[in-house]
Amino acid sequence: MKIRDFGVEIWMNRYENHCELNLAETCVESLTVAELLDMAGKRDDILAELLPMKLTYGAIEGSERLRGLIAGMYEEQASDNVVVTHGAIGANALVHETLVEPGDRVISVLPTYQQHYSIPESFGADVQILKLAEEHGFLPDLAELRRLATPGTRLICLNNPNNPTGALMDRDFLLEVVGIARACGAWILCDEVYRGTDQHGNGITASIADLYEKGISTGSMSKTYSLAGLRLGWIVGPKDLLHAVSIHRDYNTISVGMLDDHFAAIALENRDKILARSHAITRTNLAILAEWVDGEPLISWVKPKSGTTALLKYDLPITSEAFCIRLLERTGVMLTPGIAMDMEGYLRIGYTNGEDVLRAGLQRISAFLAEERANLAA
Repeated sequence: MKIRDFGVEIWMNRYENHCELNLAETCVESLTVAELLDMAGKRDDILAELLPMKLTYGAIEGSERLRGLIAGMYEEQASDNVVVTHGAIGANALVHETLVEPGDRVISVLPTYQQHYSIPESFGADVQILKLAEEHGFLPDLAELRRLATPGTRLICLNNPNNPTGALMDRDFLLEVVGIARACGAWILCDEVYRGTDQHGNGITASIADLYEKGISTGSMSKTYSLAGLRLGWIVGPKDLLHAVSIHRDYNTISVGMLDDHFAAIALENRDKILARSHAITRTNLAILAEWVDGEPLISWVKPKSGTTALLKYDLPITSEAFCIRLLERTGVMLTPGIAMDMEGYLRIGYTNGEDVLRAGLQRISAFLAEERANLAA
């Protein structure tokens, strides 16, 4: 099996340990273990639970405690509709591995997480790209989706909220997509790792698993819940699908780490506190970023409605990779070039790290843009 280089991951691996200010980060500012235990309000009790634990394999599909908590984040799901995975990256890979055969038609939006088109492409699938455009607010063009979704289409891959644009499909929009999928018999895989970060209300978007009998949701503790170090995610979907997934999962997972499972359960038992923290960070920092964009003549965007990242369009005659390398070398600020997401001419910025890091990074980017503008005028 041949597969393309994973653009974003290669970029992050190459540069994230060599920058001063990482504005390529996509997680809401990570929690420390101490912060998590303080949120739980029973640090000593939790330590007492941990110390006698024998470090063996954990529950194969995830502990009943954790799967019940994950199911509780959905409207129509039970623990039997949940399987725990090594991050959402493992969840997505398992779904593709389970469903996609050579020749199957798979529709994926772009931009999105590269797994959703490169993995099925590597399996020999007929991958059709549905390009998201600024004029549609980076939402899928439903007429184009309907045209691509020919009878027998196997899988439609979505990302909601979207990485990197922050575009958000609401319940009514998702139901339109469900109607298209149902008409051609397709499964829908919706990567929902940023679910819970909406800019308004309780922050929670409707899940595809609750809206469609062939809807599959993937999620993780990494982005919204600020616990990427747990490397823990999940698949939520129909029981028959999860049984098929579990056959593949036996070959590459066995179980997730029992400590990861335990800490994830503690976090989800205190999810209201974590979500309140995440909303404070995402909403405060997006307002800071929006004010900055408004004041930068070389930068434009479609303002995100959710998520932790934004896609910035820049008006300079250089490639996105050259832009990001020059920026990093001159200022120590790291962004992600659009080319790493097959979106040349754009930059991805992660805006949900510490407010001080964001403000300092934006100030340095402004100085860089001013220098570039002066060089062009010279």
